[in-house]
Amino acid sequence: MDLTSSVGNKLVPGDELGYDRAKEVKEFDETKAGVKGLVDSGVTKVPRFLIHPPESLPNPMLSPATTHFQVPVIDLQGFEQSFQRMEIADQIRKASETWGFFQMINHGIPVSVIDNMLEAVRQFHEQPKEKKMEWYSRDQKQRVKYYCNGDLLVSKAANWRDSIAFDFRDGPLNPAALPLVCREVVSGYMKHVIELRKALSELLSEALGLNTDHLENIECMKTETLVCHYYPACPEPDLTLGTTKHSDPASLTILLQDSIGGLQVLHQNHWIDVPPVHGALVANIGDFMQVKVLALSTLHILLVQSFIQLSKWDAFEL
Repeated sequence: MDLTSSVGNKLVPGDELGYDRAKEVKEFDETKAGVKGLVDSGVTKVPRFLIHPPESLPNPMLSPATTHFQVPVIDLQGFEQSFQRMEIADQIRKASETWGFFQMINHGIPVSVIDNMLEAVRQFHEQPKEKKMEWYSRDQKQRVKYYCNGDLLVSKAANWRDSIAFDFRDGPLNPAALPLVCREVVSGYMKHVIELRKALSELLSEALGLNTDHLENIECMKTETLVCHYYPACPEPDLTLGTTKHSDPASLTILLQDSIGGLQVLHQNHWIDVPPVHGALVANIGDFMQVKVLALSTLHILLVQSFIQLSKWDAFEL
């Protein structure tokens, strides 16, 4: 099986006569080793099914307009108190209207918990593939699963990343159902994130001019899914992406970056870097939240549609 063939830097998946993408993808998926397995095997070329067409790749001649734009940073310190709460809710309103994104500091999750989470996910993905393979699955009903690209079998160009996902939509997970290497850390992190989710639900309700418990009552942010992406070093990074541009379908995504960076958001037709801030989290207003807002005809606030593009970073989505 040849998973390393590429013809220069101009190859686009499907261009080469006789190339059987479905066969190559099936053989890759059956290894259950992900792109980390490719790296471990010593590949020097990106497989064809991971190569993106030139128009989808970043243009190195167009640097992000970081000089003129900066994603809002909101300090949640003291949000329980009346005066600070009104100011914080107003900042969230403005950031949601103009960006659809904001970074959060002093959000209540200890830095040690965040650091441990990043390390635990790294340890999971960097353990021997034999220990990861038992978690590899494309079964949508499996609540804990490791995989490479959720749409690998149908996408025209797959992304250079592996993921492990934890589905809390049907309630808490039994700790025994989580991989041992990250079991305790994931459980502890989620307890903190759920508390933050509750606070943000209230603050977003107030930012919209609604009762504090409005979003909670309509179950707008009732359930959680934790997705942890891993982007190993790529031998030909100019040919592929960690994640293509997209908008998130959920109500709210809470993103945790590592120190490498790579997260960008689209603002006024510019891709803007979101520089990693140690201990900070990024909030992304999702499509479902926008639908809910648009359905409330008495409101005069419109949350902008937001897109994100990533290259190499670890992310955790709620």
